[in-house]
Amino acid sequence: MGWQWNSWTLFHRKVPIEKRCVGNTLFILLYSAVMRVCWLVGKEKCTQRVKLPHLKPVVIGRGPETGITDKKCSRQQVQLKADCNKGYVTVKQIGVNPTSVDLVNIGKDEVVKMKPGQILHIVNNLYPYTVQFADESGKTVPKADKMLHEDLCENDDTELVPRKTMKLEADMQGSSANPKLSNTSVSTHEGTSRSKEHLGHWSQGLKSSMQDPEMQVYKDEKTVVIKDKYPKARYHWLVLPWDPITSLKSVTRDHLKLLEHMHAVGQKMIEQCPARESLEFRLGYHAIPSMSQLHLHVISQDFDSPALKTKKHWNSFTTEYFLNSQDVIEMVRSKGKVMVKDHTSELLKLPLRCHRCKQQLSTIPQLKEHLKKHWPK
Repeated sequence: MGWQWNSWTLFHRKVPIEKRCVGNTLFILLYSAVMRVCWLVGKEKCTQRVKLPHLKPVVIGRGPETGITDKKCSRQQVQLKADCNKGYVTVKQIGVNPTSVDLVNIGKDEVVKMKPGQILHIVNNLYPYTVQFADESGKTVPKADKMLHEDLCENDDTELVPRKTMKLEADMQGSSANPKLSNTSVSTHEGTSRSKEHLGHWSQGLKSSMQDPEMQVYKDEKTVVIKDKYPKARYHWLVLPWDPITSLKSVTRDHLKLLEHMHAVGQKMIEQCPARESLEFRLGYHAIPSMSQLHLHVISQDFDSPALKTKKHWNSFTTEYFLNSQDVIEMVRSKGKVMVKDHTSELLKLPLRCHRCKQQLSTIPQLKEHLKKHWPK
């Protein structure tokens, strides 16, 4: 029985076609020659290595394997599973205290993908590790081929970047309230394009988008406003500071003026929105953001969007997980920092409940149908 060698994708290096067609024995030898292994490598102690077998979960935490003695780190803090074919490691936080990738907290029982070049902190932004893929011979494998990187782009809400946007028929070009804003357009569901491009680790996506002229709708010397790539409502913008501020955890009283400016810019976006009279808006921050770089959400309360797909999406904007912008400003003014309550991540698991009338719904489609009663088209 013959093999369809030309259609196989198990080879991770270019092997001449004529050598692939000899037979099963040669295939086994070739596959063995390019087999990859993955290592978790300590940044502070380069000799500290943990082997991650292909597709086999490995749980690490406090103990002799890592040398971590910090009691804030659970003995079973994080689960790692390497895909040596695709060149990434899935990271699942098991412990209570935060595990992070590139200083973005994962969240208990949440899973993210990590690639070579990203930094995993086991707990509380401490104990940094990277991952390395190598041949069995020990030779480090460089970045995976572009085709393999594209295989990582499975989560439409976090990893993919649309290249085209659709303009709303009633844009803001006629507005004269703010000259800088009058040259931009407000669009609805801009992130639904299926043309995508991978821009590295998904948690760093905002840093790329804020530099992309196609995504920008307003900018000044302190901030930039971009269209959310996967808007959860008819109107959904993000206000970001140019200064590299990772998240609310990094905010101090020194940032108070900036937070106030970001709020004011968000208000301007609402004021120049053509649907401002018929829709309500909220300005706020996620208590535990998934994306690196501080960003203020400006979002209409219709939640009429195909990108709103899960309970997590819904609860992140309709529970106390979503911190009102003014409340954040007052908290920083009075306490000097943003305080996030314990177990905030559990709010994402609450039942689906209408944010207007509090009726409980069983599924997202039922919820979306119910919401039509509250908002005009």
